[in-house]
Amino acid sequence: MTQRAGTESDGPEPGGGTAAPAIDAGAELDPVHPMRPPAPLFKPGGLSTAEVAERVARGEVNDVPVRSSRSTADIVRANVFTRFNAIIGVLWAIMLVVAPIQDSLFGFVIVANTGIGIIQELRAKKTLDSLAVIGEVKPSVRRDGRTAEISTSEIVLGDVIELGPGDKVVVDGSVGEADGLEIDESLLTGEADPVLKKPGDPVMSGSFVVAGGGAFTATKVGREAYAAQLAEEASRFTLVHSELRSGISTILKYVTWMMIPTSIGLIISQLLVKDNNLKDSIARTVGGIVPMIPEGLVLLTSVAFAIGVIRLGRKQCLVQELPAIEGLARVDVVCLDKTGTLTEGGMDVTELRPLGGADPAYVKKVLGALGESDPRPNASLQAIIDAYPDMAEWRCTESLPFSSARKYSGASFSEGDGENNTWLLGAPDVLLPAGDPALDEINDLNEQGLRVLLLARSARELDDAAVATGVRPTALVVLEQRLRPDAADTLRYFEDQDVKAKVISGDNAISVGAVAGKLGLPGAENTVDARGLPTDQADMARVVDDNSVFGRVSPQQKRDMVGALQSKGHTVAMTGDGVNDVLALKDADIGVSMGSGSEATKAVAQIVLLNNSFSTLPSVVAEGRRVIGNITRVATLFLTKTVYSVLLAILVVCSQVEYPFLPRHLTLLSTLTIGIPAFFLALAPNKERAKPHFVKRVMRYAIPGGAIAAVATFVSYLIARHHYTGQGALEAESSAATLTLFLTSMWVLAIIARPYTWWRVALVGAMGGAFLIVLVVPWLQDFFQLKLVGVVVPWIAVAVAVGAAVLIEFTFRWVDRKFPA
Repeated sequence: MTQRAGTESDGPEPGGGTAAPAIDAGAELDPVHPMRPPAPLFKPGGLSTAEVAERVARGEVNDVPVRSSRSTADIVRANVFTRFNAIIGVLWAIMLVVAPIQDSLFGFVIVANTGIGIIQELRAKKTLDSLAVIGEVKPSVRRDGRTAEISTSEIVLGDVIELGPGDKVVVDGSVGEADGLEIDESLLTGEADPVLKKPGDPVMSGSFVVAGGGAFTATKVGREAYAAQLAEEASRFTLVHSELRSGISTILKYVTWMMIPTSIGLIISQLLVKDNNLKDSIARTVGGIVPMIPEGLVLLTSVAFAIGVIRLGRKQCLVQELPAIEGLARVDVVCLDKTGTLTEGGMDVTELRPLGGADPAYVKKVLGALGESDPRPNASLQAIIDAYPDMAEWRCTESLPFSSARKYSGASFSEGDGENNTWLLGAPDVLLPAGDPALDEINDLNEQGLRVLLLARSARELDDAAVATGVRPTALVVLEQRLRPDAADTLRYFEDQDVKAKVISGDNAISVGAVAGKLGLPGAENTVDARGLPTDQADMARVVDDNSVFGRVSPQQKRDMVGALQSKGHTVAMTGDGVNDVLALKDADIGVSMGSGSEATKAVAQIVLLNNSFSTLPSVVAEGRRVIGNITRVATLFLTKTVYSVLLAILVVCSQVEYPFLPRHLTLLSTLTIGIPAFFLALAPNKERAKPHFVKRVMRYAIPGGAIAAVATFVSYLIARHHYTGQGALEAESSAATLTLFLTSMWVLAIIARPYTWWRVALVGAMGGAFLIVLVVPWLQDFFQLKLVGVVVPWIAVAVAVGAAVLIEFTFRWVDRKFPA
């Protein structure tokens, strides 16, 4: 698990010296392109500018598309070429030929809605793409003997790419240099344990470094790389499950099945059975088919998602997978990694306590040398480097990088006076046996929220598996973590919103509990040491569900704890920024990474907080709730219309009467009772946590509401048919039926708009006022062919609508009690 100095990782300095023995990075010819030259050998100094240009000209570039968003063509295609747009397009073309322009208004509405959907998604794409560039991982690549950060899309075949802790392997390759290089390939192979890599070993894109460092030669780039092939396969499916989208798809499938026989019956009824004017019959037939289609629901869902992305983008939050917004709305447990989430990344050394009479000056030399031995120090070691710069100039003969799994790092030094010593630096409760007197002193410090590292001398070699056994404590290094100023308010928000916060950290349990206590997290006083957690999932789920703060959690345990919470029916969000969080981030329902986090965490997370601000999380959760809660609310309006349209058509077919409405009537009704109100309601604030069973929640209102509206409208229509005779009777009958349907639909809207605020009342009032204007302004009466004749039938229509509204109110309340969602 270690790398000795002066072995095969040694090579000449770039640009000079004798070439080290080259490592073959796959010299066989490419079977797909036999004329392509063999993969290049490892060059410590990297490719030259001329070699890079040559490979670019050959197309050997890592041209994998960014995952951030769909292409413009895909967005246009998805919004234009839909099943329902095709149906409406055909009906629109027919109406343009056989009827006045008023009866073709529904087509212009669809064009406008589709245009709005495209524009909003393109705005969201622009936001996503710009944020993706900001948050893009830039690997360190050697070229012309120098190291520089470049975009992943600029990597070419044969590039030498450097690796350090937390770095993601972006292309396939072969290791050329290795210094304790441990790579986690669990995301690709399922193998949980990190793999120690030596020069000549292959590395696969999609894996990540958990300890050590090194460099490798790119042997496969672009779509030939392993991770790119997996991503291309995975991109055929929705990576985050969307109950909303799948629910809408289910509803649309059933709507289509209902539409086909109903439409056929309506066509036969209006064209063959009734001996009316052909063009008028066609117009009324189309008027019966068009409102069956809940086309606006699909478009409104796309718009709501897109606006959610734009709003979050303004807060420097990159949503890498759109349905993640929906997942956020359902989150009821958020797991927080302490370091980098509740605390800021940096630390400060506040005290050095020598043990056993150790010389403080000598201890500082050891700490300085340990800092110098690690080319990629973590936050704790960086604080030590800042406090104790290396003045000893000892020669490091062997090093052991820090690993989250073992909780310590180490190095062996030749101290120049003939003495060689091996030193370990890490968690005291891991390096010391239980009951050691030093642990009492350490616990006192941990209870103050301080982080303590133990410097210990080992009598064993670093590559000995038992190197940490029987060590001699030499000093305690006390570190103070910087609490995020916004962390307490954020935790309080989650508590207010009934979202349980769980702090899961690899640090000492007492220290983690003290930090959580300072931030006011409920349950912080009952901190659990994860080393005592049960391995059985059911038992672990019980412990994790009952407690809030956990310390000494291994990376695998983080993953197990997420799974245990999910087994209890929780929707889990996981935040983190280090490689030890990757497995848990991937398994969580929603993974949230900090922008300053490791490449690996940003790669697997669905959401990246580019501003590294923990306080952004409430906005993210609130946005998810707003989008999904409002879509669920307005979906009832759309599907109520579908239900009453289908039932009205069936009643008309069975009764062998003219269909009561022209397309212009239903365009007016849809616009005032659904289209305009739904747009405003979909963008309104909504803090209610999204609940499961979308289809059930929507249809339990839509079916009774639509059925009552259909029956009431048909009753008014039949009464009007009995009352009116002679020329203009059909227009008067249609007007009476339209009045009943409008008033009934308005009551459904009034229920959906609850709880009332001033603007919701104003919205409902404005829609009612707009309809009244149509009824009283002569040219609008003529345009929409709506004119109430006499007094008796219009008031009967109002009375029927009032009765229907009362029945809808009681039915909805009964549904709430009988079928709670």
